[in-house]
Amino acid sequence: MPYRPEIVCICGSTRFVDELRAANRRLTLAGAIVVSPTEAGEQITNEQKAALDALHLDKIDLADRVLVVNPGGYIGESTSREIAHARATGKPISFTDLALVEGTHPQNKGDAKRAGQA
Repeated sequence: MPYRPEIVCICGSTRFVDELRAANRRLTLAGAIVVSPTEAGEQITNEQKAALDALHLDKIDLADRVLVVNPGGYIGESTSREIAHARATGKPISFTDLALVEGTHPQNKGDAKRAGQA
């Protein structure tokens, strides 16, 4: 079988655009093919947001694994859905902030439960 680089899908809130870009750069320099959220900005319709959310689930399906960029342990509603989708499809998931994984970040107790982490 011919060599193919690992495909990694980055998930996380676009409010952390700098952290998402840094993770993308780090993974790319390590030789991975990276798919990440689209920086759509604030001027999109609800229909466009729904289409982008669905497309991101397709990116997860394409990937070999998922990296959740969650500074301070933050996981929002969209990212929680993406984590659930990745889990349902058997994708390995890792997090940049382990406070959420350990369930110790008080800000995200509800989010951790939705994500299946607590």
